[in-house]
Amino acid sequence: MRINNFKDLKIWRLALLITKEIYDLSSKKEFGRDFGLRDQIRRAIVSVSSNIVEGFEKNNNNEFIRYLKITKGSIGEVRNQLEIAHIVGYITKDELSNTDEKLLDLAAQTGGFIKYLETKRRK
Repeated sequence: MRINNFKDLKIWRLALLITKEIYDLSSKKEFGRDFGLRDQIRRAIVSVSSNIVEGFEKNNNNEFIRYLKITKGSIGEVRNQLEIAHIVGYITKDELSNTDEKLLDLAAQTGGFIKYLETKRRK
């Protein structure tokens, strides 16, 4: 199956859902007033879907793979910032676990897509 539009990418759609969740969490009372952490986690989660799109739009598998690897790094950054938000009391353990599970799933799917593209590149 050929994907002609980034909106067809499952990882992009999942990234958007998680972005909404991060925005909701970071809008809560204390978290929303911690402008540094709030803005940093939002920039990081926005870069996840943005890098997926930017890599896709390059129309070059090598570039796409490079941007997907950057995406995985941004996912790790968001996970770390969620841990910080939890330890300082901005989010609950359940909120952390729920969102982290989705981020781990996105990271795994992104990694699988990278492997697929690398295999396709070798053929």
